[in-house]
Amino acid sequence: MCQIFAGQDPARYETETRRLRLNGQSTSIRLERAFWRILDGIALREGVSTPAFISKLHSEVLELHGEARNFTSLLRCACTIHLGEYDRDEALRIAAE
Repeated sequence: MCQIFAGQDPARYETETRRLRLNGQSTSIRLERAFWRILDGIALREGVSTPAFISKLHSEVLELHGEARNFTSLLRCACTIHLGEYDRDEALRIAAE
């Protein structure tokens, strides 16, 4: 059972730091490569660059909550939400066939 988790390629969970601008402020975000791949995919689906997607998300968080406490964790959770929606949509598509 754990082979699925323990046997994954270590490159998948190595961290990668990217520099970008959030609302005009230059910053760095460090995430595991697996999360960057998911965010890149979300941005591609939205038709924007990854930095543009993350900046828009940051702006929306500020608008809704007045601050973006632990924004990196928010990004990880956004990825899990995206994956859950993908899984649900794929299951619905398969069921409809």
